[in-house]
Amino acid sequence: MTRWAITADLNRCVGCQTCTSSCKQANATAPGVQWRKVVDFEAGEYPDVRRAFVPVGCMHCDEPPCLDVCPSTATCKREDGIVTIDYDVCIGCSYCAVACPYQARFRVDTPNEAYGTHCSMNHETVRENWDRRAVAQKCTLCFQRIDAGIAKGLTPGVDPEATPACVNSCIAGALQFGNADDPESNVSKLLRENHHQVMHEELGTGPGIHYLWERGEDDNAPVEKAEMVKDPVGLSKLSPVLQSHWDWRAAANFMAGGAGTGLLTASVLAGLFAPSIWLAVFIALVLVGGGLFCVWLEIGRPWRFLNVYKHGRRSWMSREAMVAIPLFGLGGAAWLLSSQVLGMMAAVFALIFLYCQGRILFAAKGIPAWRQNGIVLLIIATGLTEGVGLFAVIVTLAGQYGQVLGLATPTLLLLVAARFMIWRKYRGSLGEVGAPTETFRVLDRGHLNLSAPGQILIAALIIASPWIAGLPALAGLLAFATGWAFKFTLITKAAYTQGYAIDRMPARGAGTSAPGIKPGWTTS
Repeated sequence: MTRWAITADLNRCVGCQTCTSSCKQANATAPGVQWRKVVDFEAGEYPDVRRAFVPVGCMHCDEPPCLDVCPSTATCKREDGIVTIDYDVCIGCSYCAVACPYQARFRVDTPNEAYGTHCSMNHETVRENWDRRAVAQKCTLCFQRIDAGIAKGLTPGVDPEATPACVNSCIAGALQFGNADDPESNVSKLLRENHHQVMHEELGTGPGIHYLWERGEDDNAPVEKAEMVKDPVGLSKLSPVLQSHWDWRAAANFMAGGAGTGLLTASVLAGLFAPSIWLAVFIALVLVGGGLFCVWLEIGRPWRFLNVYKHGRRSWMSREAMVAIPLFGLGGAAWLLSSQVLGMMAAVFALIFLYCQGRILFAAKGIPAWRQNGIVLLIIATGLTEGVGLFAVIVTLAGQYGQVLGLATPTLLLLVAARFMIWRKYRGSLGEVGAPTETFRVLDRGHLNLSAPGQILIAALIIASPWIAGLPALAGLLAFATGWAFKFTLITKAAYTQGYAIDRMPARGAGTSAPGIKPGWTTS
């Protein structure tokens, strides 16, 4: 078997960025896009301060999260461990980018020239790869060089012509490339002779880049986890940053889709006890459709949207799209025919659709706030609460104050209470395992969200509704608005990346190794 891997000797790396430059030259990446780069770590306190230069990029993982989430099957993993992207299949949804914990994926819709608009240099114009426009791109491990070299009988990692450009250019010999499954290869020997680590090991991705941090036979002794530093000084480029791949359009799918599926379910179930309000079913379908349309606007190659159906075996985004077909078919037929039976069938698919939305977030390993246990249940509870809240508004406006409203208000009260308890459990679990500092600051700001004051106000309005007309509609509107505000915040404001971390600082020169650092993280 062959498993190509890279070792980076942190004792040798001097942070010259030659690997970064050679990668850019070899692959003609757009300005601002660096498939391979070197980050600069500092840890400790004066006078005992340590420094390390750490090459990062696509890790070509054993269990790549980007592969699992890709709805179009554009991302593939070869038998030799190299993870690739088919630019002709990718739809540019950026799901792989938010799923990558190493910030190694990019999507460039309109490349900026290095020296500003209308000042492009000749090599930028001549060498730009238009196939990469508006789709995912990343390090390919120079697999074309590897394949061509092997075809000539060369040995990757030994013969430069068959070795990735970044490894060839390393002036300090810090980077080595070879077959990790071959015990006699250079990387296998280095791993045996040195203590080593991988980045974000706790995520279980099995990275293909191994960092050597101290000479000595590796006894597989566990390395203590890096200390979280809440507000590090001078490490802002290493700390988690707000993801920029999914904007308001992606958020709109979770907002409108959740509320729409919740409204459809509430409308159909209410029809079992009182005359059905089919206008609510129509509004629900419009909401879900509007959310999906916003996603279509967000993807880089919208006319390839049918490729989203290719990966139903693994991708929750594909499954969401698949479930949408019977949801709209049955829901539309139920509305046109006023059929309660079809409505119930549509409600089943609406709940499945809502579940898929929760799993879409949970599968994104690159965003700590999304992959946290409890996020799926929270998304479901929020969608149902929003839906029942909207239903209470529609019932009130329709003038049906009888049995239907009598069912909606206590149901809304129970859902608001359940949503708040699920939120508190989710927030508590996030605090136990840790998350980016800024994620906590955003989630705990306390304005229009799922915090206690707002939910208590909604509960009070519901309890007082039998005596004051119009309160059910106001309570429902607030339940809907707080849910939307929370999801918009979760997707666009609290979605900080994993950042970079190192569990062990290297033993540079005659010094000894020291604990690493995880900047921009806290357990508060």
